[in-house]
Amino acid sequence: MTYREALRLALAEELEHDPRVFLMGEEVGQFEGAYKVSAGLMDRFGADRVRDTPISEEGFVGAGVGAAMLGERPVVEIMTLNFLLVAMDQVINHAAKIGAMFGGMVRCPMVIRTPNGAGAQLTAQHSQSFDQWFASTPGLKVVAPANPRDAKGLLKAAIRDEDPVLVIENLPIYKEKGEVPLDPDFTTPIGLADVPRKGSDLTLISHSFATKRCLDVAEDLAESHGLDIEVVDLRSLRPLDVETVAASVSKTSRAVCVEEGWPTYGVTAEIAARIGKACFDDLDAPVERVGMAEVPMPYAKNLETAALPGADRIAEAVLETLEGSR
Repeated sequence: MTYREALRLALAEELEHDPRVFLMGEEVGQFEGAYKVSAGLMDRFGADRVRDTPISEEGFVGAGVGAAMLGERPVVEIMTLNFLLVAMDQVINHAAKIGAMFGGMVRCPMVIRTPNGAGAQLTAQHSQSFDQWFASTPGLKVVAPANPRDAKGLLKAAIRDEDPVLVIENLPIYKEKGEVPLDPDFTTPIGLADVPRKGSDLTLISHSFATKRCLDVAEDLAESHGLDIEVVDLRSLRPLDVETVAASVSKTSRAVCVEEGWPTYGVTAEIAARIGKACFDDLDAPVERVGMAEVPMPYAKNLETAALPGADRIAEAVLETLEGSR
């Protein structure tokens, strides 16, 4: 099934599993979601549990925080991560802090799910990756599934979690297909990275859509250069599975970190720092980073493509890292 269908299956299963779960957001009901993730759910579960909201992100994210504090399990859809900036106070200053500020006596088990990413010529205000902004916040868990299996598993784990979880999806992979377990109790643990490709020459570390690019690059370099590249999919940005990353880099001695966001103060900066501390004696080359160009996303297709960390830039970073270590 597709990534989009896997998310829908997760929502349907959790609505069935727990009567406290409900969805809300702009157009999630009658219009079935801006990207049709919630198609058919209002008809199946009713308007009380699949609720359309006004265009008021701060208002309905705040309503989700309040509902979660009272024991409900809200799943709030934000049409794009860019619009979540309007509700940053509710996310960062309230949802993320409630558990600590109430000494654990009140929790905030809410999910915010929203698409992220670029590649569709949606210009500078709608093509941004702010993963690192949210992942730097204590009290907030952040996951970013890269395939349909994890889209289902991580969303279900997020809904069942006692803390607020931001599920960052990705526009270009809504149509991607993959095998998805149909077991209604299947979940993907939050905070556990995956190693979808084993290798011994170098480790590519990424998350979300960039993981797909890394896997493609690894296959291409195997054919063109005979290289054996390992790929680590972070899956969860907070908590971060440093152990799996360190084990891989200690084995290969070389690492290239890839993200779609701006690399300055970005996810790759955090990963590189963690590798530097955990694997200092094992490294044969400096950790390389590949991210978006440090510009607002251009509209023109050729410039948009040039700004993103494409396969050619990732492959170039891999080859330079390997060359520099010999």
